[in-house]
Parts: sequence; C-alpha cells; structure tokens
Amino acid sequence: MAYYAAQGVHVTLLTCTLGEEGEILVPEFAQLEAAQADQLGGLRIGELDAAMQALGVTDHRFLGGPGRFRDSGMMGTPANQHPRAFWRADSDPDVLAAAVAAAVEVVRDVRPQVIVTYDDNGDYGHPDHIMAHRIATAAAASAADPAYGAGDPWTVSKVYWTATPKSVLKRGFEAVGNTADLPFGVASVDELPFGVADELVTTAVDATGFGEAKLAALRAHRTQIVVDGGFFALSNMLGREALSVEHFRLVQGEAAGDRDAEGRERDLFAGIEA
Repeated sequence: MAYYAAQGVHVTLLTCTLGEEGEILVPEFAQLEAAQADQLGGLRIGELDAAMQALGVTDHRFLGGPGRFRDSGMMGTPANQHPRAFWRADSDPDVLAAAVAAAVEVVRDVRPQVIVTYDDNGDYGHPDHIMAHRIATAAAASAADPAYGAGDPWTVSKVYWTATPKSVLKRGFEAVGNTADLPFGVASVDELPFGVADELVTTAVDATGFGEAKLAALRAHRTQIVVDGGFFALSNMLGREALSVEHFRLVQGEAAGDRDAEGRERDLFAGIEA
C-alpha cells in the first residue's frame, strides 16, 4: 500500500503471517521449524525488520497483529488446517471476515492511492499468497463502502498485481539450467506453475540504482533465501533474477503517463496527483 505526497512516496507493508511453516536453509536454525520448537515465526520478524531497513520502509504491519494468522504451509498439507492458519479463510466465513476487517482498518488508516498485491494464483500457488490476494481485493472494495465498518471510507485509485513475464522466467531458467536441478522438475519454462504471458503485463518500473538495496533485503531473509550474484532462490532452489525492471498488471484504475517501447506504464503513480 502506498501514497504519493509532496515529500515522496510513503510505503506501508502489510504482512499476513510470520512464515512459521517455512523451510529453513540454514542448518543451525533447523530446530526452530514447526515440527520442532515452532519458533521460526519469531526469527522471521527480525529478518523482515532487517529487510525493511535495507529498503527504507518504516511502516510495516502484521494483519491483525503479529501471529493473528498463521502460515498455512503449502497447498494440501496438514498445516492448512491449523486453527490459526490463514488459509482457513477459504472455508470459514468468520476467519475471512476478520481478515478483511483487519485489512480495511489499515487501508482506512493509511489511505493509500495504490495497492500492490499478488495475482490470483498467489504467484506460484502458495495458499497464503492466494489468500493475501483475496483479502487485499476485498479490502480495497470494502474500504470504499461507507456502510462497511468503522472509519471514514477510502477509495484506492489503482490496484496492481505483481507479475513475472514468461520471457523473464525464461532468462532465469536458462541461466541456472546447466548448474542446478531443473526447477520443479520441468524441462521448459512453459511448464512452470507461475508466470504470465508478456502481453498481460501493463506496467514496467525501472528500478535501476536500487539493486544493492534489493539484494540486501533478500539476504536479510537468510533462513529462506539464497542470493548468488544477481539471482536469488527460495528453498525450492528455483533461480530468479533480482530484476532492475519490475513488472505489474493494472487491475483497477486507469493506465496513464509515459509508456515504454512496449506500451507499458513506467510509474505506478502515473495519473495520480500528490
């Protein structure tokens, strides 16, 4: 969530879980995993704080407060059924309502002009990413409704989904193909469970000059991300570029401003006045 003011862009990061069910790449922290001490979430609060410092983000919040909603693990695993699992919002209307209400509270407090969230596949199908997409979408709509809850209504000008073009994935796939096991056990980027057709991408933001800050933020997540040069990999070891150009899909609001050679917006805030 972000708004543009005379002093620059203010960013609020809203995180839905603590990542309690995540895999751990660092052996000395293995005992913190969910099946053992179940303390990984606390460690990852510190990792996230370090990442935000690297990026200069000073407003970071947890949906409903730290630990209100728990990491659900991968789709179809027993962690999906944990009493606090975020994915329970998929089947329990009360959990869904609580999550949306907590998100609306943040939207009405921050009053963002732009919301950026996952796409409807949660990037690669993680249940919590999918639910984050649904909650952000519902919160944007509900926050604008004067009849919903407490607080003054607020209409978000533009909503974007993050996007990774297939052409970009292909570059990363080819770069690691000769040095690592095939990602997800597939032989072609077209078989990967994520990525979007290039023509669906509406916006490309050039972040040249911020590469070191991005890599520092990725390195801060040391229990779950390995950074090697300009690439990073999650615990699935799929190599992906820490891109200087970031891609998005505009799903609410009007595209505006200067366009690149492919007709894509260059600025998430194009058309929005300070």
